[in-house]
Amino acid sequence: MNSNLLFDFTVNKEKRTIHISREFDASLELVWQAWTTPELLDQWWGPQPWRAETKTMDFREGGFWLYAMVSPEGEKHYGRTNFISIVKEQSFASKGGFSDENGTMNPALPQNLWENNFIPGDNKVRVDMLLTYDSLADLEAELEMGFKEGMTVDFQQLDELLSTLKR
Repeated sequence: MNSNLLFDFTVNKEKRTIHISREFDASLELVWQAWTTPELLDQWWGPQPWRAETKTMDFREGGFWLYAMVSPEGEKHYGRTNFISIVKEQSFASKGGFSDENGTMNPALPQNLWENNFIPGDNKVRVDMLLTYDSLADLEAELEMGFKEGMTVDFQQLDELLSTLKR
């Protein structure tokens, strides 16, 4: 990973939010595709040794992404993300959380509103992410599950994927 890339992770318990800023060394088009194309998401979403496996994805306002986090032993934990708004190569917002294999949300597990903004810069793209949780308990549960550590690995995997796509 390029250690010169910005990575900021801030938790605000009063507002029930996590704010993440992360730079990627690639074009806006490539970074956008990596976040919005199931074949690419499956290559970086899910910290190793886990991996993501898309069951279905309809990337449009009103559409959703249903995927499994798959362990090395084949154990699957499902997640669903409902797309609320999309402005191509600028931003998208979604509401998501844990679900069953049919996409029925599990209200006993954390859910959040996730807003991504893509900001192009000097041969880099910064993705600003704001996650707002339904409750403080949801935010704390997600952190206890290793969310920061998992996203750190995910972003390293995305760096590696982007470097191969740029060739």
